[in-house]
Amino acid sequence: MRIELHGSELAAATAAAALSWVGHHVHWVPHETMRWPALRAADWLRREPDLLARLEEGLEQGTLVVANGEDVAPQRVDILWLALSPEQREEAGELAARVAERQDGPLTLVNNSTFPVGETERLEARLKDGERRAVALVDMIEEGRAWASFTRSGRWLLGCDDEGAEAQVRELLRAFNRRRDVMQLMPRRAAELTKLATIGMLATRISYMNEIAGLADSLGVDVEYVRQGMGADSRIGYEYLYPGCGFGGPHFSRDLMRLADVQEASGRHSALLEQVLDINEQKKETLFRKLWTHFHGQLEGRTLAIWGAAFKPGSARIDHAPVLTLLRALWAQGVHVQLHDPAATPALREEVGEHPLLTLFDSDPYAACEGADALMLVTEWKHYWNPDWPRLAELLRERLLLDGRNIYDPFHVAGWGLVYRGIGRRADPRSTR
Repeated sequence: MRIELHGSELAAATAAAALSWVGHHVHWVPHETMRWPALRAADWLRREPDLLARLEEGLEQGTLVVANGEDVAPQRVDILWLALSPEQREEAGELAARVAERQDGPLTLVNNSTFPVGETERLEARLKDGERRAVALVDMIEEGRAWASFTRSGRWLLGCDDEGAEAQVRELLRAFNRRRDVMQLMPRRAAELTKLATIGMLATRISYMNEIAGLADSLGVDVEYVRQGMGADSRIGYEYLYPGCGFGGPHFSRDLMRLADVQEASGRHSALLEQVLDINEQKKETLFRKLWTHFHGQLEGRTLAIWGAAFKPGSARIDHAPVLTLLRALWAQGVHVQLHDPAATPALREEVGEHPLLTLFDSDPYAACEGADALMLVTEWKHYWNPDWPRLAELLRERLLLDGRNIYDPFHVAGWGLVYRGIGRRADPRSTR
């Protein structure tokens, strides 16, 4: 098929790579705020496994053409694929109208953007022809594994009210839907709301578990027992039940705010969603409060090592990441931070600039611990999971470890002479090193 694809989101880059990889002819138009040269150099794109290589492959084979602002658009396309950011919503309607006017005959618009509920119907109205349809294909891309989550998706959520458009989208994605039918079909508005409702549910589980972790701290209970007990209940399960120092990310946080906007626009204020967001912001300060308590508020002049800045392992992004809240709180108290992250230091440097109380490391995590009073784990990159404990105990002057993701065993850490502070965790004397 001939596809015209618009957007500079991760979803746009992934769709361009995957659809051209299986033989479709893709004319990709990155948004003017981030054209192809900037995208190609973007750290978040380069860090995505396989993605940039597949884009280069499509360009080399000629199944992918990337426009750079002045290129002539194709006269006729079968699919108009929009993967725009919520802020580019107004442009989406103009794009739809422009492409529809440019060509005669059938056209299917695939709305792969996270827009307000009902936007796919409004986009269809801009197509102005009885043979033209718009469908909502919910963005299911996972940062850090975008290529895999598109090409080996466990579920495609398609909002569609037209049999012809459904058949065309099925054919478009047939190469990724071969082993078994993973297409879940529903009305367009239902699909748009399902995406937002799913994000809201996941965020609610995380925030609820963080509330339970705080309660466990107060009652002297190790929250790990509680987590495993809850997860064993088949009505609940284990997913998204891990307490931590808050969630972030450009898409997760943005989609939550979009859900809040939808609630407000419908006149239904959500006290629950408001609490979820408030709890998350409070949790971003949890590690700082534990550090403050340990040192009785005497933080000025101290040095703290931080492992991890990205909002999740496998990503180079720091959008809404807990580390930003932590840095502001630490600097306000005169704490010097020595931070290591294998991917996100360029994004952090761009966000905060050169700061006299910040030193960044991207190669050796132990270098960040030299001369530090304590270590704070913020992002659970896999190579942080099994550190050299004797070396850490020697490097940290106050031998304090603050585990913001509960990835360490408290009793094991204590066995190396370190003081452990987690999120609702405590040393279990029945454990052994």
